[in-house]
Amino acid sequence: MDDPSVALPGGADPVARTRELRRAHAAFTADGRMEDQVRSVVARSWRRCARSRLSPECAPDTALGEADLRAYREEHPLSRVMPLIRDLVGAFAAHGSHLLAVCDARGSLLWVEGERGTLRRADDLGFVPGARWAETAMGTNAPGTAVALGQPVQIFGAEHFSRRVHPWTCAAAPVRDPRTGRVLGAVDITGGDGLAHPHSLAFVQAVARAAEAQLALLDPVPAGPGATLTALGRDEALLTAGGRRFRLGRRHSEIMVLLAHHPGGLSGEELSIALYEDESVRPVTLRAEMARLRGLLGAGVLLSRPYRTAVPPAADFTAVTRQLAAGAVSAALEHYPGPLLPASTAPGVVRLRRRIEDQARAAVIARADPGLLGDWVCGPWGADDVEVWRALAAALPPGPPRSAALARVRALDLELGTGTGTGTGTGTGRATSAQPARP
Repeated sequence: MDDPSVALPGGADPVARTRELRRAHAAFTADGRMEDQVRSVVARSWRRCARSRLSPECAPDTALGEADLRAYREEHPLSRVMPLIRDLVGAFAAHGSHLLAVCDARGSLLWVEGERGTLRRADDLGFVPGARWAETAMGTNAPGTAVALGQPVQIFGAEHFSRRVHPWTCAAAPVRDPRTGRVLGAVDITGGDGLAHPHSLAFVQAVARAAEAQLALLDPVPAGPGATLTALGRDEALLTAGGRRFRLGRRHSEIMVLLAHHPGGLSGEELSIALYEDESVRPVTLRAEMARLRGLLGAGVLLSRPYRTAVPPAADFTAVTRQLAAGAVSAALEHYPGPLLPASTAPGVVRLRRRIEDQARAAVIARADPGLLGDWVCGPWGADDVEVWRALAAALPPGPPRSAALARVRALDLELGTGTGTGTGTGTGRATSAQPARP
């Protein structure tokens, strides 16, 4: 199995590899044939590009003007670690006539720096600050694919989907917020064939880790036992705290989700309203539940007046909403195994679950990426989502997959009464059902 991140194994002949990849690229862009020598990470990216109907002749757009770019860079979290990144990459880039680039979580280039002659070549390519190099805009490329996948990646020559980028090789690694885990952007090194070595990727990964360590020093996590809460796609949440792992019962899962969503705390009345459908439940019932939860977790984890956790847990649903807000839709869906506590009927949980699901599906529909739309409808929560099926049908090119999507739209329209049954109606209904607990 090939390494999903390294472009060219040590000792391979770059000239021969270039010829192989150009033949493979030509075959795929001509009739969709995928050659065996294409690495799996590249093959998956090419297929995403094809599903998104990207042209292999695509060129970048400038997403940010000079004034907007200047203001955006000043406010971006990675601006605080740019001096460190320059110190680490500067000599390496200058020695090999390479470029240092840093992009945001949406794949927009914020900084592009390096040797003057290489910068001129990059200007002609459109590899400039303010340009969009997201995978959805420029196809397979190291910075765009790295933020889309949330993992390091190296792209060599004709592995790039856009033909205009074939003379280049790049390696990039995402930089994450050390407190929340969300992708802030990526550090990239771009240049010629000299970068086609595993050491280049290892180097850029080390730079990204150093940037994360520096961010942690600049904005340290509060002292105290950290905790994580996993509640997406499962009826019983998992809580890790103080080196111990707890599988919570359904009511305790609901309590921890509500407290994680309100780190400032909730009064007894607020928590009761969010927790119980029956508004006549007596306060002593909630106090008994909290006492049992304290007994399970141990002293010092839960506080009262208001009810809250001593240290807010890092919740998976919070990380997903942050990724969606940052525009990292692919990364968000990668960490979205399903709705929040799907069997819960607690009013506060139901509202939060709907809000997260609506935010996720709206982002998927707006992106109009057939791959993301297909992932959504393949999940049990999206199998009957006629609006997403309709968006998938619209995003696919003519052919059997589009015909199958249209057939599913027609079936759902007839079943749910959301349209005309022809697949061309404007209904937006979707069926919902409780999902089984996940292990």
